[in-house]
Amino acid sequence: MKLRLIRSTALLHALSRMTLAIGLAGSLALATTSPATAAPAKPIPFAAALSPGAPTSFADLIEEISPAVVSINVETREKAPNVQLPEGLDQLPEQFRDFFRRQQPGRSGPQRPREGRALGSGFLISKTGHVVTNNHVVEHASKITVTMGDGREFDAELVGRDQQTDLAVIKIEDSKDFPYVSFAHDIKLRVGDWVVAVGNPFGLGGTATAGIVSATGREIGRGAYDFVQIDASINRGNSGGPTFDLYGNVVGVNSQILSPTGGNIGIGFAIPARVADKVTRELIDKGSVTRGYLGVNIQSIDRDLADSEGLKEREGALVAKVYADSPADKAGFKTGDIVLKLDGKAIEDSRDLTRKVGELFVGQKAKFQILRDGKRRYLTVSIGKRPERIGEDSSDDPIEPEIDEFGLELGSLGDEDRERLSLDEDRGVLVERVERDGTAFKKGIRAGNALLAAGSTDLNAPKDFERAVTAARKAGRKAIRILVQNRNGQLFTALRLDEKETDED
Repeated sequence: MKLRLIRSTALLHALSRMTLAIGLAGSLALATTSPATAAPAKPIPFAAALSPGAPTSFADLIEEISPAVVSINVETREKAPNVQLPEGLDQLPEQFRDFFRRQQPGRSGPQRPREGRALGSGFLISKTGHVVTNNHVVEHASKITVTMGDGREFDAELVGRDQQTDLAVIKIEDSKDFPYVSFAHDIKLRVGDWVVAVGNPFGLGGTATAGIVSATGREIGRGAYDFVQIDASINRGNSGGPTFDLYGNVVGVNSQILSPTGGNIGIGFAIPARVADKVTRELIDKGSVTRGYLGVNIQSIDRDLADSEGLKEREGALVAKVYADSPADKAGFKTGDIVLKLDGKAIEDSRDLTRKVGELFVGQKAKFQILRDGKRRYLTVSIGKRPERIGEDSSDDPIEPEIDEFGLELGSLGDEDRERLSLDEDRGVLVERVERDGTAFKKGIRAGNALLAAGSTDLNAPKDFERAVTAARKAGRKAIRILVQNRNGQLFTALRLDEKETDED
């Protein structure tokens, strides 16, 4: 018993000493912590979140932002399509032609303009009454009415619209300042981030839905711009409404949905704030959008072209043609250059380059990193205004890149060949025959085409091609880049130099 008592007493004393030490440590910790050394407080979002779990409520957020979200009612007026008379009847006298017009199904009497109505959403981005919405909401508008959340109605005037990004700005007037929201700046959305959409679905104004970012950089076939995919419910009438983050910043403009029924199935698309902010500012300042223009024809890099240039990855955009007197021409771009970066940002492919150039302002200085003859160099370009009928993206490629080896018979180009191919250059050799089971045929090269260059070597005779292939093999290249001229213009492709290795793969 005594031994046990001694042990118990020793243990009690030890515990007492530990308790005292912990207390002193806590006191010291409290004593050394002061407001001056405390970590800075993080901003608290409107929708406070549990950890872990979803936000407790979006109520504070929606209460804060809702006054700036509006419903848009549009009266439309479109020209009626012209009635096409049966073939040969346009030679009849006018009274007979009127008779036949009246006999057309649904065409009795004079054709009046088509009238209709459209509903959409929008949001105020200035206290003076500038409202952002979609172009397709107001495109054919004869009258636009904006309804605020408090029931007030205003007639709106169109400031400007941009079909390519599906954005428009309208303006309302009042003696008092309007509530407004702002586009997010320098916020990188991540898949899984919470977002809230507010709008006017099916005319039910003031509806809020919540969800997450399902994808970013989504290409859906509308021009060169990417979209943010969200699963917050978007339905007809939500077009032009804002998508918010949890801090009340506009991160997107609702534009369209993917649905076989016309209703929400959880796949909606919003125009990124980065694009919407720039476009709406230009619409307010100028009434229209002027896009940056480089003046090149480009294509993406496939595996063979990457190997021909010694690139580890399929990165960048290959310049297939430089337009004369274009900004690129004046800056020193050459056919065959590979654009790797624009203002320090990597270029993924031709579409990425087209999008980034299109977002630049006219007159802006842009720095391009290019790869030429295996060496990286920089070119500074003063961005020009994009002509309406010239684009940077040569997506309709006349040559469909595939894989594997040669099968070419080459000859000299005659004057008739140059005229047929609209070739105003001195270089080039004629493709006289292409074997169907050879690589060249699979790569789209056809008899009658001209080969202008192989690698960095201009071709003036068939032997030049042989020497270029030999040099590429000695340099350890897996493929050699070929510049082809056909009736559709110039385009690069690449021919494999490691056929046996490729066959084993």
